[in-house]
Amino acid sequence: MSGNSADSTGGLEVVLRKAGRTKIRYPARLLDDDGVRVVVHADWASPRVRDFGFVRFEPGDVFTEHYWRDRWYAVKEVRDARGGLKGWYCDITRPAVRSGGELVVEDLDLDLWRSADGTAVLRLDEDEFADSGLLTSDPEAAAAALAALDELELLARDGGFTALLG
Repeated sequence: MSGNSADSTGGLEVVLRKAGRTKIRYPARLLDDDGVRVVVHADWASPRVRDFGFVRFEPGDVFTEHYWRDRWYAVKEVRDARGGLKGWYCDITRPAVRSGGELVVEDLDLDLWRSADGTAVLRLDEDEFADSGLLTSDPEAAAAALAALDELELLARDGGFTALLG
C-alpha cells in the first residue's frame, strides 16, 4: 500500500453525490492510494437487503471499491459474508476527488453489473441517464460517461476486470 490514510487507522468516508446532492456517505478503510487509483474496503452500507433481481446486496456483504482520479467510473467487487464472490457493480461517475478524510464521487446514473461467473453483463439505468438531462446540460460529460460504460462492458465481456484491478 502506497497511499496516505485519512487517519492512523486508514479510515476514509466515501461520499456519493448525485445531481449536486449527497446520495449516501459511508465509512471505508483505505487500502491503497497511488495518486491515480484509490482502493477502499467497505461493508454494505444499509441494514436492509437491496434486491436488484440479478443480485442481492445484504448486511454482511463486503465491497472492495476501486476509484480513479482520471477515469469516469468506479468498479466495486462484491463478496458475501463468507467471502464468496457475487460479482462486480460498476458506477459511471465523474473522476473521484479525495480531500482529507473524504473520497467524493459524482454518480452519473449509468451502471454495469458483471456476475462472478461472467454469464451476466448488464447495462443498467440507461433510462435514468437519458432523463437526467446531462446529454444537453453537459454534452462532454455525457459523452465521457457513455464511453466509460462502453469500455467497462468490453472489459466485462472480455474476461473481466482482472487486468484493470490488478
